[in-house]
Amino acid sequence: MSDSCCAGPAREAGSDSPSGWQEGWRTIAAGTAATAWLVGIVAGISDADTAADVAFVVAVVAGGLTFVPSSLRALRGGRVGVGLLMTIAGAGALVLGQLGEAAALAFLFSVSEALEDWAVTRARRGLRAVLELVPETTLVRRDGVVAEVATDDVRTGEVIVLRAGARLVTDGLVSEGQSVLDVSAVTGESIPVECTAGDRVVAGSINGGGQLDIIATAAPADSTLARIVHTVEEAQEHKSNAQRLADRVARPLVPGIMVLAAAIAFVGSVVGDPDVWIERALVVLVAAAPCALAISVPVTTFAAIGAATRTGTVIKGGAALEALARVRVVAFDKTGTLTRNRPVVVDVATNGTSRDTVLGLAAALEANSDHPLAAAITAAGHPTGPASDVQTIAGAGITGQVGDHDVRLGSPRFVPGGPLDTEVARMMESGATVVIVERDRTPIGAIAVRDELRPEVPTIIESLHRLGIHTTMLTGDHRATAVAIARAAGIDDVRAELLPDDKQTAITELRSRAAVAMVGDGINDAPALATADVGIAMGALGSDVAVEAADIAIMGDQLTHLPALVGHARRTRRIMVQNLVLSGLIIAALVPIAAVGMLGLGTVVAVHEGAEILVIANAMRARSNPERPAARPIRNRDQSELAHAHA
Repeated sequence: MSDSCCAGPAREAGSDSPSGWQEGWRTIAAGTAATAWLVGIVAGISDADTAADVAFVVAVVAGGLTFVPSSLRALRGGRVGVGLLMTIAGAGALVLGQLGEAAALAFLFSVSEALEDWAVTRARRGLRAVLELVPETTLVRRDGVVAEVATDDVRTGEVIVLRAGARLVTDGLVSEGQSVLDVSAVTGESIPVECTAGDRVVAGSINGGGQLDIIATAAPADSTLARIVHTVEEAQEHKSNAQRLADRVARPLVPGIMVLAAAIAFVGSVVGDPDVWIERALVVLVAAAPCALAISVPVTTFAAIGAATRTGTVIKGGAALEALARVRVVAFDKTGTLTRNRPVVVDVATNGTSRDTVLGLAAALEANSDHPLAAAITAAGHPTGPASDVQTIAGAGITGQVGDHDVRLGSPRFVPGGPLDTEVARMMESGATVVIVERDRTPIGAIAVRDELRPEVPTIIESLHRLGIHTTMLTGDHRATAVAIARAAGIDDVRAELLPDDKQTAITELRSRAAVAMVGDGINDAPALATADVGIAMGALGSDVAVEAADIAIMGDQLTHLPALVGHARRTRRIMVQNLVLSGLIIAALVPIAAVGMLGLGTVVAVHEGAEILVIANAMRARSNPERPAARPIRNRDQSELAHAHA
């Protein structure tokens, strides 16, 4: 169990998660305690009493080392919890001569703590890998001379020279040049954006065209990428101190039991035989030892996490599972999550020329281009012939010769649409990127390219709505594109043109009304993933940083089992509550009976062991796999709505 209130071994209040070597040491100690206890049981059955006692002592020492020292330190700091109660109960068992019971208490609690530590510890090695996106050196113009300097030496106001293929080391303002930038790593926008003098650009963007002069508006340490790292770390630290379900149950239970035992010993000693009543108080402490309570959450958690893992979902601990059970809002990133992140041609408008001719001429010019739109166009059409004299105009388009014709294609800013302007406006309103094809100075067609919705998404959204979950989209894409995708998916709440900080702000605002899950796959989603009550990352196609910041990672590239995963989390939480109630009822029944002397220590131990078996058996019900709902293929009506939806 977590120790935000229990002050056990794993984490003391205000501390970070345990380091790797600490967690490894506790796991070894818990394993040693469990093994020694089993050896002691076997030796006792075989009448090898000395060997049994030695084994039990080893179990007490090994198990106790994992929680007794930290419990005593917590007591000095004014914090009491299950760890302290287990310490006193173990000591009481030793005083009463029940070495085997003391060993059982030590090993059970140490194992439960080791299991929970393993489940909730989040590796953060990949988080700072985001900063590796920034090259170690960059080109700057100083005194009219271009020089290569260390990235850390770049100063605000300095002119950065960004050549084709280079990655920008900090945020800035374009002062000269025209190009296209791949900003997908930072904003999530799937299609490269055009930029020219006066446009703002962010760190991590890759120059896909002509050379740019960029005035740095922030030092690299204060750039957008650096802020992403900082905000993810802050959000994770905040969440690491959140209370767990078992903690809330244990908070009033632990001090109450301690006060009760002390009162029994004191009052009984005043009115009767002190030896009898002190022994009875120790029996009460053992009766109240929350062994079943201590293992109820970790065992259920591991059963549920194991079941989810078999469906390709990695859940980073019980806290994530509990948070998912409470979720009432799911926010989705668009690119790579709801869409495939593979732009395709969705529409072609022509002006007295066949569709095949328009696509063929465009494919001829784009045949050797590495632009993302080029792949979509060449996949949709076959070149009408080889192109010659092909020239790429950065941030604008391509010109060339195909047969006897001069052909030009590019954005509406570069190639006027003329008679196609109405169709171009319709395409752009539907969220598509438009490329106009011109032959011999006459526009003959417009090609709409868009990153399309995954076919299973409408079914997923519909299933979430049936579970009473509201859905929203958070994306860095243009609003028209976002609205078109959201409408086809069945999502009503759309928030577009967001930077990473904006996504985090949106999640914070949503959390003020209900528990929120964020689903994303990119670096730009990391702050939102970390800020949400539960972050869900697309693992196979997602960035390491997104997976690192999230609480749950879906290792495939589909979300088909997300609704079932929510149902699985809700069922698991019900099982946790059942186990906690069962454990609490047993303690509530044993304590008063033991207090009046009707139960001996042996009976109390037997009841505890039976309770633990019941709790474990109930927890194993969480091992059933979350069912994957069948994905409904997107209907023709959906495709039509997607192609023609207007903002």
